[in-house]
Amino acid sequence: MNTAGIRLITFDCYGTLIDWETGMLAGLRPLLGTSPSDAEILKHYGEVEAELEAGSYLRYREVLARAAKELGRRFSASVSDEAADKFADSLTTWEPFSDTVTSLKTLSERFQLGIISNVDDDLFSETRKKLRADFAVVVTAQQVQSYKPSLRNFEEMLRRSGVPKQNIVHAGQSVYHDVIPAKSLGLRSIWVDRLSRRPGVGAVIAAQGEPDLKVHSLAELAHALGAGTGSGQAAS
Repeated sequence: MNTAGIRLITFDCYGTLIDWETGMLAGLRPLLGTSPSDAEILKHYGEVEAELEAGSYLRYREVLARAAKELGRRFSASVSDEAADKFADSLTTWEPFSDTVTSLKTLSERFQLGIISNVDDDLFSETRKKLRADFAVVVTAQQVQSYKPSLRNFEEMLRRSGVPKQNIVHAGQSVYHDVIPAKSLGLRSIWVDRLSRRPGVGAVIAAQGEPDLKVHSLAELAHALGAGTGSGQAAS
């Protein structure tokens, strides 16, 4: 990938910076029992979440709670309203990947950083403390009343940042939510294909897209962009 001119890196948060599979499974497994595999839970979660986010806007806390109840129905487990709400609240306890904080610090020495996340403001405010990074722009689903892959979320980032699209790269774990819409707007994109219980997909809908660069960790991304090396050159 040509790294020339990059000034701003925007990130998806959950799945890219935050280990949402571990957090999600820790919250859902006690509700669903031992019969569905991790991969099955992630597959069905991705389907349900996409359905909920495609309808009339719901806050992400409500999306999480409704998804927990629907997964209970699909796997023949009774999930109470209280248990579903507790699962939604658990998002604030989900932890960053081991390389996230260090890599963000390294990247911030060369680039501005941003967030485009399908989340509520109050939930992200707790997560933000764990990331220990300064973000020049943060766009949440709550702020724009829509969820990625809607272009509205990316267009709001462009408006707020004031950075020309040719100087931005967007990085995310989801081809469906991040790579495809970023590319459609002419942004360079990086697919952060994290190790997953559902390889190559994770807890989202499977989709085909062509990122400018594929990496498997944030540390690899930082190295590819020349952060911390004194060089802006990177291998494609």
